[in-house]
This record gives sequence, structure tokens and C-alpha cells, in this order.
Amino acid sequence: MNGPRYLLRPIGHVESSLVDLADAPSQGDEGAPDAWLVFDPRVHDAMRDLEVGDRIIVITWLHRSRRDVLRTYPRDLVHAPHVGVFSLRAPDRPNPIGLHTVEILAVVGLGINVNNLEAVNGTPILDVKPVV
Repeated sequence: MNGPRYLLRPIGHVESSLVDLADAPSQGDEGAPDAWLVFDPRVHDAMRDLEVGDRIIVITWLHRSRRDVLRTYPRDLVHAPHVGVFSLRAPDRPNPIGLHTVEILAVVGLGINVNNLEAVNGTPILDVKPVV
């Protein structure tokens, strides 16, 4: 794919007990553990108004995903129809951006503890937005 390129700078990373991709559930509400979002000090002011109980969308870069996958089986069910990744939340895709809806459990310094995060340890955080 040719065209313009855009530079994304992570604003933090995920600290999670999930290390192996095979152990990560397909969706956060399917058994994903609590995890910490650890932010770079340069974005501290951006997180000041986040509070326990807030629901947020964490936007991540799925750095361990394949970028050459255009079609796959939903949930790796090979008997299901082979479909385009834009119809799925599959992690392997041209731009592996992850969207994770979580609830804030604690805010401590540059860290935010959240529930149900299916991202693996070390996943870069690109942005955070409120659930509206």
C-alpha cells in the first residue's frame, strides 16, 4: 500500500499478566484480567480528570499482530465462512489498532488500573477516549 504515512507516538503501555497471545481472550468481557495503563509523564495533564468508575475506550497498537492478513475465520473457526478483517475485531489486519472498552478501577500517579483488558503486556497505548 502506497500513500501518505503518519507518525504515531505511543503515550504509554499496558502492564498485564497476559504475556502469550494465545492466552488473550477475543473480547475483554470473556475473561480478560485487570491491567494497568502506564502513561508517559508528558501526557499527565491529559489524564487528570479520569476517575474511578469512568468507562473509557483504550486505543492501542497491536504490535505483535500480522499486518498482511486481509481475510480470516471468525474466532479461528475454520468451518465458518472466510471473511474480510474489516468485518471482524480480529487483531491481524493492515493497521492493527485495538479498541478496548474498560472501566477504571484506580488512578495512581501515571497509572490507571482497568478491568477486562485483553491486550498483552507491553502493548503500546495510542489514545484514551470516554465512552459516550
